[in-house]
Amino acid sequence: MVFSFFKKKRKPETEPVSEENRHAEEPISPEPSLQAGLKSGLQSDESKEAKEFVEERPMPSEESAIDQTPAKVPEPDIAPELNTAQEPARPEEPVLQAQVQEKPAIKKGTGLFSKLKSGLAKTRAVLNTDVTELFSSAKAIDDDLFDELEERLITSDLGLEITMDIMERIRKKSRGLSTGDQLRQVLKDELLTLFNEPDPPAPSRPKPYVIMMVGVNGTGKTTTLGKLAMKYKSEGKKVLIAAADTFRAAAIEQVEIWAQRAGADIVRHKEGGDPAAVAYDAVEAATARGADVVLIDTAGRLHTQKNLMEELKKIKRSVDKKYKGAPHDVMMVIDATTGQNALSQTDIFHRAVGLTQISVTKLDGTAKGGIVAAVSSTMNLPIAYIGVGEGIEDLQVFDAKRFVDALFD
Repeated sequence: MVFSFFKKKRKPETEPVSEENRHAEEPISPEPSLQAGLKSGLQSDESKEAKEFVEERPMPSEESAIDQTPAKVPEPDIAPELNTAQEPARPEEPVLQAQVQEKPAIKKGTGLFSKLKSGLAKTRAVLNTDVTELFSSAKAIDDDLFDELEERLITSDLGLEITMDIMERIRKKSRGLSTGDQLRQVLKDELLTLFNEPDPPAPSRPKPYVIMMVGVNGTGKTTTLGKLAMKYKSEGKKVLIAAADTFRAAAIEQVEIWAQRAGADIVRHKEGGDPAAVAYDAVEAATARGADVVLIDTAGRLHTQKNLMEELKKIKRSVDKKYKGAPHDVMMVIDATTGQNALSQTDIFHRAVGLTQISVTKLDGTAKGGIVAAVSSTMNLPIAYIGVGEGIEDLQVFDAKRFVDALFD
């Protein structure tokens, strides 16, 4: 199902794209309805983080380097939902700084399930509006009830085709049911069938274990990478980050801040350098240093005439050339607030670089949480992580049963 989670919506800033510089691949553009509906003045996860970390810092060296403790430097706001079309460099890009919570505060008495329920509040409201009436024993299980349930599934952004399919099965299984609670359980069971289970973990992961992060700018890709770095560090892993998004203004500095907060090593080149060379050098450095995990940040659009997908393919080839079989996972980060538009984005990236897993961010700010089920089902890919808040602990390992339970309980 697709469920909306941010309690407040923000109005993204969009940039015009000239026809002559459009991407050779199919463009990835945000939903018009999303752009029109976002309220001005609200901020994304990254912009909220930025608010508290704006300070003067020296710019990093232009020379290639492998830094273990990089200096704090300013980082940009991530442009929301930009497409992969080719765009020329712009002389003035807004540069904000992203806040990184080094020691996130966890309220006493709160657990992962409580946080998940809180993050899914908007989607749950769509599905469970007047739930006592919709699923009550006093309400007849008839066509009117099914029509209302169908409307709510579509509103949660599960998608028309998936909704029609799931409703057909629910109608058949509902014969003989007498209570709303029984019908709700049938719905939960059907929703669980939409999720693809990840492959069972291997007895031992390769060392270094290489993850290539991809996604459209503004989805929270780099922030997710930073949170993953901190997660692996908390498990005692030695982490190295490759700053391979060399095209976006201050993207390298943003990654450096995350590396510093996580206590991770970083490989970076100068701005505008070859992303594939950065990834290659990072794997080489990780091997030499005995790193356990390598996280490769990549661009979500280019400010040159180059084709984004070709650049991503080149990065993947370079990493495999240095370390056969790597990257071991290609993780696409999507923004739940984009709804069905995330499906077209995911399809384009999957055809280009062969995705292995999905992470969904900003579930706490949208009622379109159903996109989690829609993407997993349509793309036949497992969901690795979901973001249900701004804190480090709000990036949760995805559990389908817990997710569905949080929607209805």
